[in-house]
Amino acid sequence: MTARYERCVDLATGDPKAGEAEAIKWRGDGGGHRAKQCLALAYANQDRWESAAAAFEEAAREAELGQEAKAGDYWAQAGNAWLAAGDPVKARAALDAALVSTSLSGLALGEAHLDRARARVATGDNDGARSDLDKAVIHAAEDPLSWLLSATLARRMGDLARAKTDIDEALRRSPDDASVQLEAGNIAALRGDEPTARAAWARVLELAPGSAQANAARDALGQFGAEK
Repeated sequence: MTARYERCVDLATGDPKAGEAEAIKWRGDGGGHRAKQCLALAYANQDRWESAAAAFEEAAREAELGQEAKAGDYWAQAGNAWLAAGDPVKARAALDAALVSTSLSGLALGEAHLDRARARVATGDNDGARSDLDKAVIHAAEDPLSWLLSATLARRMGDLARAKTDIDEALRRSPDDASVQLEAGNIAALRGDEPTARAAWARVLELAPGSAQANAARDALGQFGAEK
């Protein structure tokens, strides 16, 4: 079973169409939740996010019936896929199931809280997102995205002290990330720190010229007018 699973996952990653065919065949041969997860991975690697999310959910339900600990991982993967598909409501439901399972720990637990925070922000639940991000920065502390999203939400909620603390953590972990530098500039500007804001936005232009982040940084720089 392990050898077939590894082969299927390798195909799903390296040749997703072939991985899809292998997963469907294995599912028919009684591959159970592992075959369904492999099928979901094959769909994900083709950017077929709705199909991927549905397959992850099928894997999760089957794993739950067998009282398998992997069910929580599958629900978390389903939630992530629903986010990629642009459906935060279904993402929230899947991530709720992942976290209720209590089988997640460490980084996986932090990433599930991070994804649920993203789903909550998308549906206007900022308070709920704040609670999830408070857990994400504990369990997924080494992931710069946890600190970036926590800083961004704090800025949007008017907590500039928290925003500054968290963006500093993101900068420490990922100083060459254009999204992190863009947010650092946004926070500095709101705090009245024009030199830091200018420097951060200028760094965005160096790191990712022609990107959406660069366009936003260029527009933001315009608020200060000419260099003093």
